[in-house]
Amino acid sequence: MQDSSMLQLFNDDIGISEQLLELIDSEHQALGERDLDSLQRILSAKQPLLSQLGQHAQQRAQMLQGLGLTADLEGLQALAASSPVGTELLEQSHKLSQQLEHCQSGNLRNGRLIRSNQTSTHSMLSILNGNDTPSLYDSSGSASRGLNQRPLSQA
Repeated sequence: MQDSSMLQLFNDDIGISEQLLELIDSEHQALGERDLDSLQRILSAKQPLLSQLGQHAQQRAQMLQGLGLTADLEGLQALAASSPVGTELLEQSHKLSQQLEHCQSGNLRNGRLIRSNQTSTHSMLSILNGNDTPSLYDSSGSASRGLNQRPLSQA
């Protein structure tokens, strides 16, 4: 009974992780386009999926511990060894792990894009505020002195 419940949780989580991966790809596109409305919608859709994945992971761990097994791959392998659906359990576990790795790499990619956008925005604001103008020229063609700060209205 525990093994079929565990298998169902793996199958559910594979579907959830596929939805999450699609959202992560949509998030990447929205980040590139700086579409804040889409980003907010995507974030709202991601949060319940992540919560479900966490809950299911806890349920699997509790099931394994309830059977006197460790809540890791070793415990799952021990359960699979005595289960008629053991092979499928291990296959689905592996498939879920791969899906989650894809989600993690997509999330890291999105994080790099966010950091790049932050750096770019910070640089632009520094130039506009007069804090970082070593490569700018004034109206006479001379290198501008970046030491004087100016309000954005005079940038």
